[in-house]
Amino acid sequence: MTLYDFKVSKGSSSGDIVESTSHRPTLTRDEIYIKITHSGVCGTDQKYRHYDMVLGHEGIGVVKAIGPDVKGFKVQVFFLQLCSYLKISRGDRAGWGWVHATCGVCEQCVEGQFVYCTGDTKQYGTGDQDQGSFGEGAVWREQLLCKIPDTLASDLAAPLMCAGITVWGTLTEYNVKPTDAIGVVGIGGLGHLAVQFANKLGCEVVALSGTETKKEEALKLGAHHFVATKGVSNLRVPRKINHLLVTKSHMPDLDQYKSILAPRASIYLFGTADFESKLVLPYMQFIVSGWKLIGCTTSPKIVYQRMLEFAGLHGIKPMIERFPLTKQGVVDSLKKLDEGKMRYCGVLYAEGV
Repeated sequence: MTLYDFKVSKGSSSGDIVESTSHRPTLTRDEIYIKITHSGVCGTDQKYRHYDMVLGHEGIGVVKAIGPDVKGFKVQVFFLQLCSYLKISRGDRAGWGWVHATCGVCEQCVEGQFVYCTGDTKQYGTGDQDQGSFGEGAVWREQLLCKIPDTLASDLAAPLMCAGITVWGTLTEYNVKPTDAIGVVGIGGLGHLAVQFANKLGCEVVALSGTETKKEEALKLGAHHFVATKGVSNLRVPRKINHLLVTKSHMPDLDQYKSILAPRASIYLFGTADFESKLVLPYMQFIVSGWKLIGCTTSPKIVYQRMLEFAGLHGIKPMIERFPLTKQGVVDSLKKLDEGKMRYCGVLYAEGV
């Protein structure tokens, strides 16, 4: 019987990061053991650091062992080339995000919307709390693992497994057209990816940020226009916005954006504001303008896979800051994220990678 042991970094009631070891027995069914090489650092990880659970949900790693029913992944193998001193690693890379496993039979699962599973589901924070992407390894079911294409480096793929899929899913699942004007509120971890994806999808992109500090950066990422919003009650844009992606981490003042929205515009909320926060909106303006308000989470597995392929093909690159995949690296990355100094995605990397 093979026992898989791997070191992990957990949260705690005090908020301190704690080192621990997780254990998983022999792989069964479609289980896969992954040696983690990279992990993104997300704002949600900061919120769960007060829970007794392994942190991290933007994981990338190499397939090291597979269960008997695995069909889509191969085990990493090593071979010698040129001389006995040169060892080249070949094998599949796998990535995962928020959802780990689902019932597979409820109405939402049948439609592919696994995140809304009403049956036996395991998601970050509610299931598999003995493992996450802040660790040496993890055992996941093949059901919701994605294959990382050769065109995409692992450190760039990691933030796409949460931040990337959230904005990509919105831009591809809600009837966004290349002829639409897209507004991106907040140029941070999600926002800087939304700007890149929207540009490559052919849309006219308006970046909205508090001050002009990020203007040059936003324009280089692909924004066609930039609007500073701090203290401005009557915003102006070159063209009314059809889809407004609000990626800020705190509750938005939707009243501020009503002057720039086109009739029947859609507003998408992504931020990780306090879980008990209440949303206030301009009620009558919504009714007479036909606006739609949509909460966005993650997407079906096929949408993940299309995003990864698209990102590799079109050179979508998260701006990352690297930290070692150690307890101290976790502490340092979460501290920088909490201080609002991360530009724009923290990525933990294993030694030797």
